Amino acid sequence: MSSAAPTFTHPAQVSEALRAHGYALLPPQDVAALAGCTVAQLASLLPSWDQLELDNYLKDGGRYRRRRHACFVQTPQELNQAPHRAHWQPVEYNALHGGMHRLFEPVLPETVANPAWQGLVNGIGRLCFAARPQPAWYVEAHQFRIDTADGIGRPTPEGAHRDGVDFVAVLLVARHEIKGGETRIFEADGPNGKRFTLNEPWSLLLMDDAVVIHESTPIQPLTDHGHRDTLVLTYRAGGFQGESN
Repeated sequence: MSSAAPTFTHPAQVSEALRAHGYALLPPQDVAALAGCTVAQLASLLPSWDQLELDNYLKDGGRYRRRRHACFVQTPQELNQAPHRAHWQPVEYNALHGGMHRLFEPVLPETVANPAWQGLVNGIGRLCFAARPQPAWYVEAHQFRIDTADGIGRPTPEGAHRDGVDFVAVLLVARHEIKGGETRIFEADGPNGKRFTLNEPWSLLLMDDAVVIHESTPIQPLTDHGHRDTLVLTYRAGGFQGESN
């Protein structure tokens, strides 16, 4: 596995990068342009990460993860929020928490209504449509805060994994007084991998979930405690992931 600083992708080459490597990386300025706003406008979403609720489903007994969840259906013409639903994954994709119907607190209405939020979901969806045309994408949005109040926080307690969707977008929102949190991407059917640390808020990692598996290493505090905030968006064709599909 090679280790390097993030190598960003030109916005016009995202589809090509997804086909060739299974992932693409965009810097904050390009993410803001994709969302139709400025980086400062993206930052207007930051306070909502201070209002996340504790994830009570962690099987390791940890209290290091807070989150909110929302679902959307995106067509080439429009984006609509879907009724709130439990998040579900099969054990084949999440050995730790698969098979559980996990009903998280919803993303706050004022967060969803923020033009920067709408722009992010729409803009990343357009990248997915360009890479793999579909009638619609079924989108799940997860706001995460991983903290180090108990000494260590695990962004991916399930380890290296796929999500059982078509595309996974991971946006770094903030890093506060932490070390660790390295992103690792592996070929799903090969020996190669990449590792890098996202440090700039609103950097975007977009992955083809059939081609690569991914994980983030644990975080530790630099001072008394710290946290790492991310927004994870998954795009799936054919319907939301659930036991019946």
